[in-house]
Amino acid sequence: MIFLYAFLVGGFICVIGQLLIDFTKMTPARILVLFVCLGVLLGAFGWYDKLVDIAGAGATVPLTGFGNSLALGVKQAVKEDGLIGVITGGFTACAGGVTVAIISGLIVSFIARPKDK
Repeated sequence: MIFLYAFLVGGFICVIGQLLIDFTKMTPARILVLFVCLGVLLGAFGWYDKLVDIAGAGATVPLTGFGNSLALGVKQAVKEDGLIGVITGGFTACAGGVTVAIISGLIVSFIARPKDK
């Protein structure tokens, strides 16, 4: 059942993004920022954790999951380090994911040869 829940929740998040693209004048970049901020907001109140418990990767993989990771990292760093944790917590919590994204992009840039349109 976890696979079904992951598919449904992840799909629903993607449907929301597609509807925003189709029916608003928002650019994809603004929608991405909206999703990250929504994940931070839901994570700050502890609501996103309940969604992660139900959907697993269907909730952690989309950009809202990245925002939730930022919020959790800041919460933990503030508890441990005080006010400086507001600045350092998000970087610490998401450093691994950002590093993998950068390295993957670098590897693909060596393999793929983009063409001008």
